[in-house]
Amino acid sequence: MVLSDILKRWQTLLGKKAILCTGTDENGMKIQQAAANAAVEPKAFCDEGAKVFKMLAERAELSNDHFVRTTDPDHRDAVQYFWHMLKERGYIYPAKHEGWYSVSDETFYPQSAVHLIVDPPTGRKIMASIETGKQVEWTSESNYHFRLSAFRDRLLEFYRQNPKFIVPASRMADVVQAVSSGLDDLSISRPIERLTWGIRVPDDENQTIYVWLDALVNYITKAGYPWAPGQEFNGGWPADCQVIGKDIIRFHCIYWPAFLLALDIPPPKQVLTHAHWTLGRQKMAKSTGNVVNPFFALDRFGVDTMRYYLALDGGITNDADYENRFIIEKYKKGLQGGLGNLTGRITRGKGWDVGRAVKLAGYLDQIGSDQLAIAQRVRVESISGIVKKHMGELDVGGALRAIMSTIYKTNKYLQESSPWDLTKSGDPADKARLDRIIYLSAEAIRICGILLQPYMPGKMNQLMEILGVQPDHRTYRHARLGADTSYGTPKVDLGRGTEKVLFPPLSSDF
Repeated sequence: MVLSDILKRWQTLLGKKAILCTGTDENGMKIQQAAANAAVEPKAFCDEGAKVFKMLAERAELSNDHFVRTTDPDHRDAVQYFWHMLKERGYIYPAKHEGWYSVSDETFYPQSAVHLIVDPPTGRKIMASIETGKQVEWTSESNYHFRLSAFRDRLLEFYRQNPKFIVPASRMADVVQAVSSGLDDLSISRPIERLTWGIRVPDDENQTIYVWLDALVNYITKAGYPWAPGQEFNGGWPADCQVIGKDIIRFHCIYWPAFLLALDIPPPKQVLTHAHWTLGRQKMAKSTGNVVNPFFALDRFGVDTMRYYLALDGGITNDADYENRFIIEKYKKGLQGGLGNLTGRITRGKGWDVGRAVKLAGYLDQIGSDQLAIAQRVRVESISGIVKKHMGELDVGGALRAIMSTIYKTNKYLQESSPWDLTKSGDPADKARLDRIIYLSAEAIRICGILLQPYMPGKMNQLMEILGVQPDHRTYRHARLGADTSYGTPKVDLGRGTEKVLFPPLSSDF
């Protein structure tokens, strides 16, 4: 959710219109069984779950335009129409299906993808998916199938034409290899005697649509599907980017494009696949209690700190380990000791005036042989382009690390330049050098603050107020050296005390 929100806010920062969808996948056998175990009706069970995730989205300050629930009436109608169109084109047919089915994964596995294991909690021998470790059961049933096998060549051609479709590239290679090896037709419905909770197959009330056909259609539901002729692209489709976990790549990068290509609908332009968070280097699992309550974490560390940490340490290619002390370390180094310290030193420093330094920015032409200033100028001039390149590659963490590197190096520049030693000098050359140091440091803070808005919207608004940056001067267009000469007078009372500090000490370090 945070990754998606950062990408959406980045596009807004660039001045583009951006739409963000998140939500809850609420149909299928897993939900049906969980509701039965909780002794509540499935809809009531889903209502409570959706409420939690809506609260989490709000608490994490997501800027989502839609919260999709797959139990929404407009989604149900879109799914049934999608099914109808697939059937009209001859891509759906009835057949008997046998295989190993995992309720937890909501998918069938071939014999080669399962093995016999001992279930640790019970000591029983069970068949389980090699990929996920989830229990499977042998199932034989009559249902509907999608002609996935017919799309091998079309998918491979699509991947060839869109070599950056899947990020990172290693997972793109895995998908290409899987499709090259051949595709079996896909079972896309379940008999109602097994699955009652879901969207019914049009014209066959005895079958329920498979959750991984149903759920995927949500991406076009909020783009206005089904579209009137000539209106196909008015709602934002194809998506520029879909953000998913690495465990559902097959559904999003093989099944989903095939479904769309079958109806001549363009697939999303890119799919960003991220790795998982672990806890104590072990997979998080509700069954073992090895989990983190995100609401507790947000209450303890604050929303901007958590967004910063998740973006900085979250794994795209490899899993990342979550630990409270890591959050504290990153906060102290990057936010409190880095950006917060730099901001305080510049805006609260005695003997100089940020506003005056900004207005006298023309003296940059007089840098001469000041190597520290030359290096800092290059640093400040290049950071926005570096960040834009990273974000264009969907490298949210890389962009953040580049910004923080600029902050750290600016702190070092300030220390090595020692502006406090120049405050008592009456030499005009020293005064000019003093203003140049303050200006180059303030510009680093301002530009980095603008670029950090997608990551920490609340704190960066506070930073902009401290610097006195006008609201309409906080766009990417202004994230370049000299683009704003009107700031320098705080819009808030800097005062004293930790409540006035951008990143105060954490109340608890344990």
